[in-house]
Amino acid sequence: MDQFESRVDLQSVKSFADSIKKQIATIVVGQEQMVELMIVAVLSKGHILIEGVPGIAKTLTAKLLSKSIDTEFSRIQFTPDLMPSDVLGTSIYNPKDSSFSYRKGPIFSNIVLIDEVNRAPAKTQAALFEVMEERQVSFDGETYQLGFPFFIVATQNPIDQEGTYRLPEAQLDRFFVKIEPTYPTKEQENSILSNVQKGIIHSNVDAVKPVVTTKELETAQKTIQSIIIEEKLLDFITTIVQTTRNHPSITLGASPRASLALLNGSKALAGIRGRDFVTPEDIIDLTPAVLRHRIIISPEKEMEGISATEVVKEIVARIEIPR
Repeated sequence: MDQFESRVDLQSVKSFADSIKKQIATIVVGQEQMVELMIVAVLSKGHILIEGVPGIAKTLTAKLLSKSIDTEFSRIQFTPDLMPSDVLGTSIYNPKDSSFSYRKGPIFSNIVLIDEVNRAPAKTQAALFEVMEERQVSFDGETYQLGFPFFIVATQNPIDQEGTYRLPEAQLDRFFVKIEPTYPTKEQENSILSNVQKGIIHSNVDAVKPVVTTKELETAQKTIQSIIIEEKLLDFITTIVQTTRNHPSITLGASPRASLALLNGSKALAGIRGRDFVTPEDIIDLTPAVLRHRIIISPEKEMEGISATEVVKEIVARIEIPR
């Protein structure tokens, strides 16, 4: 084990992940898997989509993640009447010199929390395509680059709730992971009530201070790239993604973005777990969050109540694990 530890110094990754986890745990009870996946996405320079029923700390956790990093933060509440200009910015007329100037919208930040992203119509969703992929905004013939870091943390309620729209496939594919947090256990819910009784409530979010700098984030991101992944595991990743394109239960398979996300994400997960090499378990643990939003289940399977996550797990279970 000492031989492995000497190849890559993972201190920056471990320090970054532990600091974020500790900070969020001061207020949020449970949801350890959600927090771990969020850290994986940040280290992999990816955007995060969190879907779950109201009241399970989606927005709270996203705010805590944002406040834990010493950088700019903005929040956009998506609504059915939200226009693209409300996100990207608009031209303002200056009567003094009879000219227009570009006033940047709230998307021009480092960490952008988009709450209830699926409540805005397709026209507004499309405004995010260029921003998410190229980290830039084109407006009136000019291109404006976004700073470092830049990532979106979007939350949404389940699609079948009233007043929501299904996100376009092209937009879903731009999210690094889709996290589906669950209800707390009875013990965790008891702890939540106990914390409220003790005065540890959500208002404490305003008192949260940054625990990591952008420089520390950048160092951790660069360290992740040095983590080793064997050729047979690269083949394991491509086999999983290729299988989604030829599976009878799937009408739309995952794109090459999914393969890249599994590659980069498994490196980040290995680093968080204290290893400088990727194991098959890292890939298997990450696969549902990376693939569930990138595939479309056939209507027959949907009618049977089969979810995308179940199909993904079934695919992985049928592929021989490299050793």
